[in-house]
Parts: sequence; C-alpha cells; structure tokens
Amino acid sequence: MRKLVSFDAPSALLAPQLITAQNIYTLDSSVAQARALLVHAGLILAVGSEEHCRQVAAQSALPEPMHRDFPGRTILPGFIDAHAHPLMFGQLKTWVDCGPERAGSIPEIIELLREAALQSPNGLPVRGYGYEQQNLAEKRHPTRQELDQVATDREVYLMNASGHGGVVNSYTLELNGITAHTPNPEGGEFFRDAQGELTGELSDAACNILTGLDGVKVGHHGPNFHLADAPEEHLRQLRIAQEDFLAGGVTTIGDAQVSRREFDMYLRMAEANELKLRVNMYFLSHLLEEGIAIGMQGAFGNSHLAFAGFKFYADGTLGGWTAYFPDGYVGDPCRTGQLYHEPAEYAALIRRAHLAGLQTATHAQSPVALEMVISAIEAAQTERPDPDARHRIEHCGLPTPEQITRMAAAGIYPVNQPQHYYNWGEGVTDAIGTPGERFNPLGEFERAGVPITISSDAPVAEPRPLEAIQAAVTRVTRRGHRLGDENLCISVDQAVRAHTINAATTLGREDDLGSLSVGKRADFVVLGADPYQVSEEEIADIRLEQTWIDGNLQYVNDVALSTQR
Repeated sequence: MRKLVSFDAPSALLAPQLITAQNIYTLDSSVAQARALLVHAGLILAVGSEEHCRQVAAQSALPEPMHRDFPGRTILPGFIDAHAHPLMFGQLKTWVDCGPERAGSIPEIIELLREAALQSPNGLPVRGYGYEQQNLAEKRHPTRQELDQVATDREVYLMNASGHGGVVNSYTLELNGITAHTPNPEGGEFFRDAQGELTGELSDAACNILTGLDGVKVGHHGPNFHLADAPEEHLRQLRIAQEDFLAGGVTTIGDAQVSRREFDMYLRMAEANELKLRVNMYFLSHLLEEGIAIGMQGAFGNSHLAFAGFKFYADGTLGGWTAYFPDGYVGDPCRTGQLYHEPAEYAALIRRAHLAGLQTATHAQSPVALEMVISAIEAAQTERPDPDARHRIEHCGLPTPEQITRMAAAGIYPVNQPQHYYNWGEGVTDAIGTPGERFNPLGEFERAGVPITISSDAPVAEPRPLEAIQAAVTRVTRRGHRLGDENLCISVDQAVRAHTINAATTLGREDDLGSLSVGKRADFVVLGADPYQVSEEEIADIRLEQTWIDGNLQYVNDVALSTQR
C-alpha cells in the first residue's frame, strides 16, 4: 500500500507547548505511558517526563514552552473514525429524527413528520431518519399509505437507520414513474406486498430515484444517499457534522463513500480553511475507471484532505434486511437481500483496482457476500502479490471461522462498528436467528491475528468512540443484553488501539497519526477519567473534555478544565 504523499505548506512557527497530565497513554511501545508531551509546529517533539521534554526544548534551542497542565486527566491519541459518512451525517441533522428515543411506533413517526410538513414551505421534501423496524411496536416498516398521511403534494422519505433505503410516499413513486410493474434495478428493490402492489419501501440502488434528475447517480454500485441540497446548505451540514465528530474526540475520518457531491464540499471547505478534521476519501466504485484514467493510483493529498482508495459494495445491510442470505431471513423467509454485483463482475473490479495499486474497501455482511470478497482478493493477490495492499472489508458482520483464517493469510483488514450491535443487536438475531449472536466477532479476529479497526459508520451511529470502545469490550446492547459469548469481546487496550493506531494503519496513516510518538502529528484528546481504570460499563460515560489537532485546541467542553501557567 502506497503511503500518503503530503503536499502541506510549511507549518507556522508557533510557540512550543509542554502538555502534562496525570496519565498520557501514547500507544507507542517505546514509551507506553508518559506524563508530558512537547509539541511544536503541529508535531510531537518529545514524549516522557516533564524534565525530559524541557531538556529536548532546550537542546533544540526553542523558546520557553507554554505549559498546559491537565491535572487528574487522561490523554489519548485523537480517535480515528475509519468508516463514516460526514456529509450524510450533517444532512440528517437537518432532517426529522424518528429514532427510538423520539418514536416507538409508526403513528408517532407520522406525527413527527406531519409537524415538520406543516412548518416547511410548500413543495419542499419532508425527510426523516433513524427508524429501525424491529424497534417499532409494529415490528415492520411503515407503508406509503401511512406516509401519505404526512403529505400527498410533495416527496416524503423516511430513511431506515441503516442508511440503505427506507420508505417513500405515493407521490414520490408517481413522480418518478414507479409502478407495480417497474422492474427492480440491479442492486436494489421496490418492495411489493402479497398482491404485488408497491408498499413504498425501497432499498439500496432503488434510492437513485431520490437524487433528482441532475443528482448523483451510482447505478448498482451502492446505496444512493447522496441527496442534493444547495452547495451553501451542504457546507452548513458538513460544518455541523465536523463539530459533532470533534465533540466525540474524533480527529481523523475515513469517508467511506465519496461522490462528486462530497469531494466538492471538502474542496470548498479546504479552500476556505474551514476543514479542521483530517479526511481520507474513498471514492465510490462507479468512479473507478475515471479515477484510474486521471492517475488516482496511490494515496495522495495533504495531512487534512487525502485520497485513500475506492469503496465497493458486495451486499446490503443487516439492519435493513438487505444483506444477502439466499435462503431467506428467519424473520421474513421471503426476503433474501441482494448482491450488488455478480461474483465474476465483482472479481474483475477488484482485480482492476489491485493491479493499479489501489486500496479497496468493500461493504460485506453475510457469509455469502464475504466469500465473494475474500475470494476476489485472494485471486488478485495470487496474480500480483502485494503483502501491504491492506484491502478492507467494511462491517464484515458474519464471517465464518474459516473465512477469518483466510483473511489473516490474505492481509485483509475488517472495519467493524460495535455500536451497530449496541444499538440494534437484537434485530440481527431477530433477522437471521442465533448465528446473529456472532455479529462483528472481534475476539475471533484478535485470536486469528486479524487487525481490528472499529468505527462509527455515522450517521448509522453517533461518532462517539468511547461508546464504541465500551460496546467492543462488553458486547452489551442498549437494551442490556449481551450479544454472544465472552470470547467475542476484546480488552480495553485492544479496543482503544482499534480506534487509534490500528485505524491509522488501516488508512495508511500510521507514519503520522494514531499514536503519541515523536515526529507524529500532535492530535490528542483530554478525558475526564482513565478508560483503563474505570469499570467496563462506565467507559461510555467518560467526559470528553478537549480535542486537539496539530497542537491546536479544536473543541472544548462547556466547562473550563485545564490550567495554564
């Protein structure tokens, strides 16, 4: 895997800073735990004791460092969210929240959407998000007739919590000429009832109808959540998302589905010097040939905005019951989900990317979909061996033990989201039965020598790394159930590393991010308690007090917490 080639302008010569705290966990084996950091011009110059850091400052002929002390606090490297959808996350913040904390039934969802329709100008779409059908009292998706109660003169769209589709009203179907006789698009579905009539539910590639005539179209290469707003509105949404990531202690993200919409917004923010987070972009696979043609054949960019690779889809989502189970779901035998590509077509795409030296990141959940991905990567590696290709599998929900062994041999990196089973783990077992208890088998990955990376998949889950770490350690769901056996859990240290240095390695950024090491970027978080010392059930409650990027304070909680002298 080619490492990032940075084209940053030289950092401004700022005053050096001496950072001290009760505990500093560096995640660097050479100095695992420290009391002080010396930071200058965005980089870490020394790690260890306060005396050592002052000696390095003096030997480097630096001015007297500005001392920032965090007594009783713990410092960790900035969290890295290797799989998220920031613009989608910000956009959903402007939609109607229909999640379980606001609506537990379909009538409650309809009322929330109706109120929004009354408050919005005529003609503008009404959009809601966050429902998960198994969490509703009715244990089913709403229907188009129920959404017709919200409005019949404009689009109404209720996105499933998975982001892989949802439900629309009759107007939306009629506007796009969708009837009961319309064939399903490749990689998507317009769902029908027992009489063959449209229910209003749509999934994955069928969501292309929501983006408008001039909107982003991705064909059968993935779920289309690239709904258009005015550029100024998208910038506002991305700013909202950025602040939310910073509030969770996230300093670097991997945007796992970049189209021209996202790329344009990142470039605009970077040009305006508003991009605080570090963004590593994975362009959607429908752009693969175009990307190769213009020379996108390796990581490039700067420390804040970089191209990393290409995103592929093998199947759908467990939350929306569109992951591919050819024998049907236990909760609904008529549903099988779907593959986005035929195996031969998918293998050709992976081969094309691999031979070009590109990292790939493929969404895959079911054992059948995972087999397609693993086999394609193995074939590409056989043709042109690359021990550092770092091909990724996103979510990697239900690999078999044999597949995990092969992943280790092929150097495949799974990127998991423990908050998925924290939020709706019971829904997975409802969907596919007891095999769902192994969902995201992190402990099995660890024992097989497969690197573990955890992330949020925001907006599917809030970008709250401490919550993800707790879920990875306990596997206890929001409802208080433990999903699977203890051998699926990992330790606190493994979980912290999975959200920092392991995630940096997955992104190809371990040389400059992920640990508090000399020469790396000064990205770190200040916590109100030590996650290694509190009980496992209290990790998510630790207060995130400050987030620093390049030695600059980018987020501070609402209480003054540090002293400066």
